[in-house]
Amino acid sequence: MAEAVDKKVAKEKSSDKNSTKKERKVEKKANKKVIVEKKSLWTKFRIFCNGVKSESGKIHWPNKKDMIKYSVATIVFVVFFALFFYLIDVIFALIQTLFN
Repeated sequence: MAEAVDKKVAKEKSSDKNSTKKERKVEKKANKKVIVEKKSLWTKFRIFCNGVKSESGKIHWPNKKDMIKYSVATIVFVVFFALFFYLIDVIFALIQTLFN
């Protein structure tokens, strides 16, 4: 039994020598994934919060002038399309009453 284990270990060592760099990188990535999965829920939450904090620091907040400009553009856009679809609805209603 011990001989079988020794042969298996020797075989793994020889295959390690023969493995390519690419295979070793894949093994390292797989090992890292296993390590990441073993982290506690609290640690994962702290990492998430740190990521959120760093990303929120990158946000470009608009100033008052830009905010007014974007708000007016949005209101004009909504009113224009509301009128557009209302007119289409009225036209189709008129066409339907004329042909019925």
